[in-house]
Amino acid sequence: MSKEILNVVDAVSNEKGVDKEIIFNAIEIALATATRKKYTKDVDVRVSIDRLTGDYKTYRRWTVLSDDDPEFTSPDAQILHAYATKEHDEIEIGDSIEEEIESVPFGRIAAHTAKQVIVQKVREAEREIVISEYKDRVGEIVVGTIKRVDNHSISIDLGRAEAVIKKDHMIPREQLRPGDRLRCFIIDVSEELKGPQIFLSRASNQFLAALFTQEVPEIYDGIIEVKGVAREPGSRAKISAFS
Repeated sequence: MSKEILNVVDAVSNEKGVDKEIIFNAIEIALATATRKKYTKDVDVRVSIDRLTGDYKTYRRWTVLSDDDPEFTSPDAQILHAYATKEHDEIEIGDSIEEEIESVPFGRIAAHTAKQVIVQKVREAEREIVISEYKDRVGEIVVGTIKRVDNHSISIDLGRAEAVIKKDHMIPREQLRPGDRLRCFIIDVSEELKGPQIFLSRASNQFLAALFTQEVPEIYDGIIEVKGVAREPGSRAKISAFS
């Protein structure tokens, strides 16, 4: 079972490009969830996996609360400070008392639960990767491949992430097809309910300014400065510059 855990961690980490620690944490949560199902009481369970061997231990724990804490609701997962100090002299409020209990095997039930938790954790990790990678790139030009085209938006594959160009940021009458390579301008990165969303533009004035900066050495080197842009995307444009 220990070897199986290590194999799962390696496989998922390599496939999804997610840190192994995230996968270990997901399996620990899954094993703790499977353990709690053995009890009819509202117990608190912690599982600790050895990152090198894959061996794991399971602990039932109680959180220490002050004697007059109104949050004391579950003696199965909480203990008052006065009782805790009878066996643990130096224990403080907020600490936990742990007792090792029998571990559930990493079998079919635990593996199924682990898979669900891993999928959730991987999605969260992928969101964080997208946000951290692109949030500081607003204002940059990126190159991607068109995945889907409809009347209201275009989906762009950027490699590790997918972005969207909304209708008002498309160039009118521009003929685009799935598979086309496209240069776009990142205008925003935000956290949506369905996950992080990267918004691109081909019609913004900033995109044209960024293209000139990228293509004209004198602008790139700062010899010439773009002061303003006016354009009708797909028809005409003007740039004011200062040297």
